[in-house]
Amino acid sequence: MSPPVAPPGWSRWLVPPAALSVHLSIGQAYAWSVFKPSLESALGLSGTQSALPFQVAIVMLGLSAAFGGTLVERNGPRWAMTVALVCFSSGFLISALGAASEQYWLIVLGYGFVGGVGLGIGYISPVSTLIKWFPDRPGMATGIAIMGFGGGALIASPLSAQVLESFGSDSSGIALAFLVHGLSYAVFMSLGVLLVRVPRSEDAEGAAGGPSALEGVQVSARDAVRTPQFWCLWIVLCMNVSAGIGILEKAAPMITDFFADTSTPVSVSAAAGFVALLSAANMAGRIGWSSTSDLIGRKNMYRVYLGVGALMYALIALFGDSSKPLFILCALVILSFYGGGFATIPAYLKDLFGTCQVGAIHGRLLTAWSTAGVLGPLIVNWIADRQEEAGKHGSSLYGLSFVIMIGLLVVGFVANELVRPVHPRHHVPTPRKETADVERQPSEPA
Repeated sequence: MSPPVAPPGWSRWLVPPAALSVHLSIGQAYAWSVFKPSLESALGLSGTQSALPFQVAIVMLGLSAAFGGTLVERNGPRWAMTVALVCFSSGFLISALGAASEQYWLIVLGYGFVGGVGLGIGYISPVSTLIKWFPDRPGMATGIAIMGFGGGALIASPLSAQVLESFGSDSSGIALAFLVHGLSYAVFMSLGVLLVRVPRSEDAEGAAGGPSALEGVQVSARDAVRTPQFWCLWIVLCMNVSAGIGILEKAAPMITDFFADTSTPVSVSAAAGFVALLSAANMAGRIGWSSTSDLIGRKNMYRVYLGVGALMYALIALFGDSSKPLFILCALVILSFYGGGFATIPAYLKDLFGTCQVGAIHGRLLTAWSTAGVLGPLIVNWIADRQEEAGKHGSSLYGLSFVIMIGLLVVGFVANELVRPVHPRHHVPTPRKETADVERQPSEPA
């Protein structure tokens, strides 16, 4: 499938909506916690077990992005969005079969493995294209698109809660809910497939009078992974994601547990509303903080994410169970930093490695997300399960895990401080003017 080239006069502002249609769909992953109580009740699962489809999906997101990044660069965004549509929707359909037959392994296979491939390919599908369309404002451009991934749960959380309420929370109701999700997202994602375009050579050489996307330092994906800068950013992303995803994956049961023993317990519907609020913060952080990074720089922006994020976790650990507004506010700030970190990282990579193969480099870096997708939920769920077995309840289920999250953010902060410009020995020659408009093909196989 050849990438469609924009005709003369095509507005670059039509590309972000195409990316959003995909990212808003695959962002449903952040609403997984809405399904957890129903799955645990219908299939007799523990909190750790019910988190498994989500964890596998995030692992597959990173792996498919890493191994498919070169294919995405080579085949273009339309091919990538089509693959994402097929895999993500099929994952829900397989999960529907698993729920209907009460075969939990099919839900893990469908939502986790097959759907996770759709997450990874869909997530990186617009990144390189957006940076080429917006070389003058890369943080804002990627923030607009990746905002959709963070905001997906804002739509999916109330939708999933309503569908489960309508169909019931038994295995057949969950199956119907999965079926509705799979078909609905297939239709919505097709809009992005039809709309997306890649820029013509003259558009890539300085959209809106900005700098050329081909100017400056250029590093190939093969060489980028051999630099200390890549691995410092890998640690930065992994630590920031682990801290945010630990709250996000268990958001609904967490806020219920925190205030279960107070005079103002949190209802199921209010917990779903909290998930939606976190999604809104996640989404707002992706466009707000990433745009801010265009003004203050990526390194300074990550200092905020990691340093202030650690402070927010400390406030929750110390005072969160005594003040519902404080708990909610701190959680919202953490999730805004979590989303902002995702949206800022492509621009950080562009600053360090150039645009030559930024999509492939970004895909490889997302293996940090795979690691964090296991690490964050595992820390929170495993510790909560052990604390519950020890007879503890309420906020005491999470105190130790929050202390661990603070430590992870400190590690990320140190890694960010170690980032320096890439050594010239890793640079590739800047293409001559007469060949700059030729699409650069990756040098290594997928």
